[in-house]
Amino acid sequence: MINVIVAGFPGAMGQKVVKMLAQHDDFKLTAIFNPLVTDTDPASYQLASDVQILTDYAQIHPGLADVWVDFTTPKAVASNITAALNAGIHPVVGTSGMAADDQQRLAALAKAKHIGGLIAPNFGISAVLLMQFAAQAAKYFPDAEVIEMHHEDKLDAPSGTAKATAEMIAKARVAQPQPTTDDPAHGEKIAGVPVHAVRLPGYVAHEQVLFGAPGEALTIRQDSFDRESFMSGVAVAIAKVQTLDTLVIGLEHLL
Repeated sequence: MINVIVAGFPGAMGQKVVKMLAQHDDFKLTAIFNPLVTDTDPASYQLASDVQILTDYAQIHPGLADVWVDFTTPKAVASNITAALNAGIHPVVGTSGMAADDQQRLAALAKAKHIGGLIAPNFGISAVLLMQFAAQAAKYFPDAEVIEMHHEDKLDAPSGTAKATAEMIAKARVAQPQPTTDDPAHGEKIAGVPVHAVRLPGYVAHEQVLFGAPGEALTIRQDSFDRESFMSGVAVAIAKVQTLDTLVIGLEHLL
């Protein structure tokens, strides 16, 4: 049995994770963490009576859980994961927008404590495949742009998935792309790859990568129409994260 604490409940993704945990015989929700709530009665959230409602880092201790699943905010996530690692809990992070220096600091902390963890720009299998396909295409099509489209409430832009895609494209290139303008209308440059962010009602999570070359073009696209699509990836991460001894970025490390 893998005991799990969820940070970010009762957010949309946090609720999906709690529901998914209840459907797996090998997972058990032991606690939720939310410093903003004042009601600590699990019945108020339709949770089992033995689920702890935690509101302070002082309540995070070794033995509380095996895995910490985090779908919170860019401002909170680094402190959350620091608390998890200090308590010996393996983090599975779906929160995007974490600063690069925070990622480096957390990686060093995980290494020092010999605790593996995962930061996933996206838990959708289609999104992971898109990034891998884009890296393959970039070897032959160095000129590329990324367009990501999300719901209007997403806090970070560009998304973590789009940034990771751009970085993978840049790393895979064997030739230099044509120079592009620095005009903001041409997109934010991530590792030299223009990235465009769209925030509109009705969208969930969508990304396309456009490649262009003389006389031809290639488009790779994925669409997540429901947050339920991310749960298979979260389940894989929870099941396998304890096999890691470092903090890694990308679900592909566990597939």
